[in-house]
Amino acid sequence: MDTFFSEKQKFTQWWLWIILIGIIGTTSYGAISQLVFGKPFGDKPASDAGLLLLLVFISLLLILLRNISLTTQITAEGIACKLFPFHFSYRVFKWTEVSNCYVRKYSPIMDYGGWGIKYGLKGLAYNISGNFGIQLELKSGSKILIGTQKPDEVKKLLDEIKSITFQKIDADANM
Repeated sequence: MDTFFSEKQKFTQWWLWIILIGIIGTTSYGAISQLVFGKPFGDKPASDAGLLLLLVFISLLLILLRNISLTTQITAEGIACKLFPFHFSYRVFKWTEVSNCYVRKYSPIMDYGGWGIKYGLKGLAYNISGNFGIQLELKSGSKILIGTQKPDEVKKLLDEIKSITFQKIDADANM
């Protein structure tokens, strides 16, 4: 099957990485200070095991966020997306299930409550960063938004696909 468009996104918010690096740096400093040099970290220091557990948890969180990716593909069959490591296979939205699709600007926090796989008042969203997305309106009434960092490229492609695909679907339905 031909892939007309493919995009892979990762968390790129600079402020998120500054916060996470600050947290891991502070926790590492505290752990080294307390575990290696025997100097309690803070006014009410955590136990050695608690501090080590916190360091492991924050490190795993950092590794998880570094490896999360949203992959989107637009094909003749439909639009597919995969948010790794939460999805191991693509979630495919076939053109025959879609009543409308377009690129739109949105607010990740106001419309969906943040980034990731989110259920909001405006439907389901798969997003990693930015504020543009492919809005799918399904014949079932569901609304799906898939984030994109290439809104102009996607808009142009969707306009081409809609003029061909939806005419064919309508023609097939009338047979």
